Amino acid sequence: MHAEVIAIGDELTTGQRLDTNSQWISRELAVIGIPTSFHTTTTDSLDDGVAVFRAAIERADLVIATGGLGPTADDLTRDVLALVAHEPLELRTDALAAVESRFSRRAVPMPESNRRQALFPRTSRVIPNPDGTAPGIDIEIPRLTTGTSRVFALPGVPAEMKVMWSGTVLPALASCRPGGGTILFRRIKCFGAGESAIEALLPDLIRRGRDPLVGITAHEATITLRIAARGRDEAACRARIEPTEDLIRATLGGLVFGVDDDELEDAALAALTRSGGSLATAEIATRGRVATLASEAAARSPSACLRGSLVLPDHDAATAVALAERARRETGATHGLGIGQVGVVDGVEQVGIALVGPHGTRVEEHRLGGAGTVRLARAAKTALDLVRKSVQSGGPAS
Repeated sequence: MHAEVIAIGDELTTGQRLDTNSQWISRELAVIGIPTSFHTTTTDSLDDGVAVFRAAIERADLVIATGGLGPTADDLTRDVLALVAHEPLELRTDALAAVESRFSRRAVPMPESNRRQALFPRTSRVIPNPDGTAPGIDIEIPRLTTGTSRVFALPGVPAEMKVMWSGTVLPALASCRPGGGTILFRRIKCFGAGESAIEALLPDLIRRGRDPLVGITAHEATITLRIAARGRDEAACRARIEPTEDLIRATLGGLVFGVDDDELEDAALAALTRSGGSLATAEIATRGRVATLASEAAARSPSACLRGSLVLPDHDAATAVALAERARRETGATHGLGIGQVGVVDGVEQVGIALVGPHGTRVEEHRLGGAGTVRLARAAKTALDLVRKSVQSGGPAS
């Protein structure tokens, strides 16, 4: 089975917006062993859409499309699929009720144009959209030669698309593959080494054809190893995942900070909370990124131990230790975390990071690598990881 991913929208073909959906979908397909042979981007045009889908159906067993399912006149994906499948569009009352309910819950009248979102090619199936007004379309379309191609059309809004993928498309792909069954994922979160370094530590883990499959991705210095296992049920999948997870943990050790939806800031505050401590932060150069991450973690876990945050302008000359001590003193927290002013060493910008606690002070130097928000995120996460490592090791400042 090979796939083609289609992204629809004038804003994509004109370069006004970057197509991140196709990248995400291709990674998802790769993890479950379905290679993507083509990426196609097309306009909000009926003729272009028909040409693109006809070509994709002839050369791919699976077609995943995003975009063009809204209520406006240029949202033409449903019309394109009806033409390609040689089927009329029909109103689905269940889909219309779901669209209407989105408006009724907000106590606003539904525009007449939104009825279009309940029109589907005759033989298609509805993909529910729990977070928006645009349901998706699941349809099998005959090829001109032989066989059929399975087409899934999803909204272009990434948040909605990803929920629909997990809730409907992924289970459908699992059930239609030989042997049926289900697919289960386990994400292992790591910090403290780059993507290539982690892959080098686990040289056989990322190879194609491995069972279970493991994919590796990087986002703002957090590395995620995602294990995907197929089995007759969830228990069988978990049994297949466990040895691979054990291998990852044994090899990477302290680089692993969490699983699934855990973030580094969650791990840092959780470790400190378990130890009976509390945290305050003060930062220069990272422009509030430490404060943002720490406050987001505290919002996710009301029992978290964050006592407050200070953000100072980049030109302030305070050192990391002075900032950590100030944060601790002004808030009464057991631990103060500081990121000091930017300095240049051997032509490379770097910042000092300090953690001051009841058992002493721990200081690290961090080189500001990367560009824009990535370098700020990496520095902020390095600071929070210092909290995690210090508390878990029982060393100075713990």
